[in-house]
Amino acid sequence: PSPGLRRYGTYILTLWLVTAIAAMGVNLIVGYAGQETLAQAAFVGIGAYLTAITTKAGVPFGIAFAASATLTFVIGIALGFPALRVQKHYLAFVTLAFSVLCWLVFRNEQWITGGVMGLRDIERPSLFGLSLRNHVRFYWFVLAIAAVLTFVLWWIVRSPWGRAFNALRENPLRAESLGVDVRLYTLLAFALGSAYGGMAGSLYAPLVEFIDPSPFALGPSLLFMLMVVIGGSGTFLGPFVGAGVAVLLPEWLRAWETFYLLIYAVMVMLMMALFPDGIVGLAGRLLRRRVRA
Repeated sequence: PSPGLRRYGTYILTLWLVTAIAAMGVNLIVGYAGQETLAQAAFVGIGAYLTAITTKAGVPFGIAFAASATLTFVIGIALGFPALRVQKHYLAFVTLAFSVLCWLVFRNEQWITGGVMGLRDIERPSLFGLSLRNHVRFYWFVLAIAAVLTFVLWWIVRSPWGRAFNALRENPLRAESLGVDVRLYTLLAFALGSAYGGMAGSLYAPLVEFIDPSPFALGPSLLFMLMVVIGGSGTFLGPFVGAGVAVLLPEWLRAWETFYLLIYAVMVMLMMALFPDGIVGLAGRLLRRRVRA
């Protein structure tokens, strides 16, 4: 294979990791805490634009990454407040409105975001004086960050926080009667999930080196929700599998040329219809049957 193909393959794998980080945030909000969100692409956009603007101004990537996580964490708390009053599809509409608002800002505030022309020439960071401009080095850099964030989420899920999130998902009234601070954990779920979106955006900007508003519109937010459902909502590996289906599967189907989008859509619909627990849930059922046999 040509060097260009290898470079594109590395880019796709890196994009899968970045997408999986954002999907982990959605899974924390939807799968573990039982809330609804259609705003994750907006948080990815906030992280991407903040990183692009600050690094182009000379701010080190590490500070931009931390700022993206902090800002989206704080905004996530604010977005969580409607979840204290409204539930399910009403909450989805609130997050949908926030997503549209962010997209309009990205698109129309040209003085800071570049509008539809976007921001270009976003530099990849350096680590201990070593440039990560090389696509393989940047892949290992993103893989290391994804591994750390995966461990953090694993710790959260298995901590008392995780048990409180599960109680909140199963029955908020019962959780409150057992002493779980429903208000606190609802806001915390939104804050942490949104911060994962911001950190994914902070890595996305130097990966693609050019950003415009289109990847942060409503469609990508729906796709993040779809990833969690297809992979397995409330399962630890679900976001990785769902991101793989959304990012890697279309690439594998490109050989079918004009029919690949149709094939992809049909496969996704069949998965959702036949395997409501997601691919991870299906794999778990098959494994349990094999053990019993």
